[in-house]
Amino acid sequence: MLPTSRIDHPNAWTTATVRSELDIAYILGDQELAELDGALNVIKAKGLAVEEITKNDFPLGSLRKVIAEWIHEIDYGKGLVLLQGLSMECYSKDDCAIIFWGIGAHMGEAQSQSLAGDRLGHVVNLGGDNPRYRAYQNSTELALHTDATDVVGMMCLVAAHEGGLSGYAGAAAIYNELLDQHPDVLPTLCEGFQYHLFGEQAPGESPVTEEKIPVFSEKDGCLSISYLRSYIEMAFTHLGKAKTPAESKALDILDQVAHGAKCYRQFMLAPGDILFFSNYTVLHNRTAFIDHDDLDKRRHLMRLWLKAYSPRPLIDDISAFGKRRGISKQEGRVSIYDGELDYEEYAVPSPDHAGRF
Repeated sequence: MLPTSRIDHPNAWTTATVRSELDIAYILGDQELAELDGALNVIKAKGLAVEEITKNDFPLGSLRKVIAEWIHEIDYGKGLVLLQGLSMECYSKDDCAIIFWGIGAHMGEAQSQSLAGDRLGHVVNLGGDNPRYRAYQNSTELALHTDATDVVGMMCLVAAHEGGLSGYAGAAAIYNELLDQHPDVLPTLCEGFQYHLFGEQAPGESPVTEEKIPVFSEKDGCLSISYLRSYIEMAFTHLGKAKTPAESKALDILDQVAHGAKCYRQFMLAPGDILFFSNYTVLHNRTAFIDHDDLDKRRHLMRLWLKAYSPRPLIDDISAFGKRRGISKQEGRVSIYDGELDYEEYAVPSPDHAGRF
C-alpha cells in the first residue's frame, strides 16, 4: 500500500536540507586512506585484473564497518554517500580503478552495464550529441532517470571543460510534493508504463516490456522509484499507441516536480570524488558538457552497477529488466542503438533548476 500521507524519512530530503555536496559527504581520514593504499598494494602484488578482484582479495580493516554504515545510508537514509579525500596526484587511473572496484566489491556484486559485458564502465564521450549512443557514451543533457541495478557508483577521474554537472532528486521528496500538489497523477504513475529496451533485451525477448513498470512502488514500508521517460515514449511509438491525457499529464508533472527547485540538487563531481547512491530512492541525471580538445583532459568517470548483497525490499517488477540486475552480455553486440526507431524524436528535454521546461 503506497503512502496516503507525507513521508517522514531521510530520503524525503529537499534542497533546503541537502544544500550542497557537503551534506552527503564522507571525508576519508588518514587511517582509511592507508587501508585503501594497503589493499591497492596487495592487488598490484597479486597482479589481478580489476574485474577479477573480489572483496576477499581487497583486504580492509576498520573501513569495513564504515562501508556497512554507507550501505545503510544508501538503502535507508538519504540514498547518497559522497566519498572525498582521494588525491588524484597520488594515484594513476589504473590505481583509481582498483580502489573504486575494491570499495564496490565490499558493497555488492558488479553487474554488466551493456551488451558488451563491461562491469567497470567508463563514462566518456564517444558519440558527441548522437542520441543513438547510450547516455554514458555521449555528451547530451539527460533527464532524471534510474538505471538497471541496485546501487550505482561513480568515480570522477577528469571533469569536463564546461558543464557536466550531476543532478539528483530523492524519491520520497518527489512523492511528497506530488501528494501535496498533484495527488491526481499518483494512480497513473503507480500503475506504470511499458518500456522499450533500446535494443538491449535478451535473445528471444520482446523489444518492449509486456508488463507495465510502476514508477512508484512499495514493499514492507520501503518506497521505490523506477523511471526512464525516453524509453517509455519509445514504447508507446513502437506499440503504435498514443498516451492518454492522464498519462501525458502524469509524466509531465513528474518531470517538472523532480527537476524543480524543492527536489533537485546539482553539484560537480571533482577528480577523486566517489559517489554511491541507491538506484531505487534517487533519480539522477547529468547536464550537457563540452570536452577539452586534448584527449587526456576529456571528461572521464568510471561507473559501477552493483547488485546488493542484502537488497532492500523490492517488488518483483521493479525495473524494465525484471528480476535481472544489469544488462546481459551478448557476443558481437555494441551499445549503439541500431533499431528502426529514430531515438532523437523521443529525447526528453530537462526542465531547468527552477522546474520550468
